[in-house]
Amino acid sequence: MALDTTRDGDLPMEVARPLARRRLGWLGGLLAALAVGAVAVMAWPRPAPPPAAPAADSGPARSVEGGPSPVLAIGRLVPRSRVITIAPPFGGGDARLAELRVREGDTVEEGAILATLDSAPSLAAALAAAEAQRAQREAALAQTLLAVATSLAEAEAALARAEASLPVLRRDLERAEALAARGATPAQTLDQRRLAHAQAEQDAARARAALARHAGPPEAQPDILLARRNLDTAAAERDRAAADLARATIRAPSAGTVLTLHARPGERPGNAGLMTFARLDDMIAEIEVHEDRVARLRPGAPVTLVSPALEAPLHGTLDHLGREVQRQTVTDPSPAAATDARVVRAVVALEGEAARRAATLVNLQVTARIGP
Repeated sequence: MALDTTRDGDLPMEVARPLARRRLGWLGGLLAALAVGAVAVMAWPRPAPPPAAPAADSGPARSVEGGPSPVLAIGRLVPRSRVITIAPPFGGGDARLAELRVREGDTVEEGAILATLDSAPSLAAALAAAEAQRAQREAALAQTLLAVATSLAEAEAALARAEASLPVLRRDLERAEALAARGATPAQTLDQRRLAHAQAEQDAARARAALARHAGPPEAQPDILLARRNLDTAAAERDRAAADLARATIRAPSAGTVLTLHARPGERPGNAGLMTFARLDDMIAEIEVHEDRVARLRPGAPVTLVSPALEAPLHGTLDHLGREVQRQTVTDPSPAAATDARVVRAVVALEGEAARRAATLVNLQVTARIGP
């Protein structure tokens, strides 16, 4: 059979058009057959895969050598007694820092003066005025005690004098009455005797009333009670002035070290307080362990702490685990690190050289490796 090499352009028009239509029909039939075959292949039932064998329980995570892998956590180096903020005293108002007695890194004893406020001079003057007022009230009390004692003695003397004169005046009155009855004495003399007797009786009554007012122990006398209350008020004012002056002097609440100063002389302390302060003789690492790893931890486990700021790792032991699951507060600087994990806080005890080195970097973030 000879191959037809004649091109369509060489054929007459009435022959080329039917030939082109036949070729298009063959091409469409071929494409349709290929599509039907593909659909049949996809619809053909396939044998089900054999059932997978049940996975074995992996148990706790293990290291390459086969032993349990360590638990990793992040945390900070902190004093066991925590870092505290030395704040200005209550009622300090607009007082400014007048003098700083310490520098950062100084170690002080309990009660040592850390700083003084510029309100100290005016408060010292108020204390001096209160002390003078108290001294005045003490003198007033002594004067009142003396006056009450004198008044009591005078009343007793007046009563004794009146009682001693009454019998004599009564006899004089009786004689004058007898003489007047016989007409042997003038009426004027009788009136004088009667007046003298009546005055003596009134003096005696007045003395008895004065003694009645002083009845009971001296401390129960109204004048003395009033003087003592005035003295108590002055003493309370003096104590308050002394307390105000004491608040103008900032003292160390315990033995410890000044970590950071937040105010300088002439400044008004802000929300950050005057300084941060801590006892650095008992350092720990407070770490946050993810909640799904807590079951693998036991107190006494060895812990290694590392950080780029440490020349060598710190070694300690797991002291205790917290009992409450909390939100994570210490995060890894990596952008991919979780920031809302649920954790349990744990304490790592540090001793000896590790505690001494940790005291030089309070609040340093570290990575803890718990376990072998």
